[in-house]
Amino acid sequence: MMRRRGRPGLLGTVARTAVVAGTATATAGAVSRHAAQKDAEKQAYADQQAAEQQPQPMVQAPPPPAAPPPPAAPAPPAPAADDLVGRITQLSQMRDAGLLSDDEFAAAKGKLLGI
Repeated sequence: MMRRRGRPGLLGTVARTAVVAGTATATAGAVSRHAAQKDAEKQAYADQQAAEQQPQPMVQAPPPPAAPPPPAAPAPPAPAADDLVGRITQLSQMRDAGLLSDDEFAAAKGKLLGI
C-alpha cells in the first residue's frame, strides 16, 4: 500500500483540529481556575488584615459562615469532530476488512460530511 505524501488528508486535519481545540480548552480552564484561586487567597488575606485592625469586642460573635468556593467551570461539550472522526475511522476499517467497497465507503463518507 502506498503512503500518501504532502499535506494531511481530511481525517488528519480534523483530528489535528480536535487536538488543538481540546488543548486550548484545557489550558483556558486551568488558567481560569488558577486566577480564581489567587483571587480567593488575596481576598482571604485582605479579610484577615481587616479583622486584625478592628477592635475586638469582649464577647466574640460566632464567625460568619465560610463563603462557598467559586463554581467550577462547566465541562466543555465533546466536540462533534471526535464523533465524526470516529465514524469515518470505523468506515475505513470496514472498507479495509472488505465489508465495504470503495464506492460504498465514498458514499457513506460523503453522507457523514454532508457532501
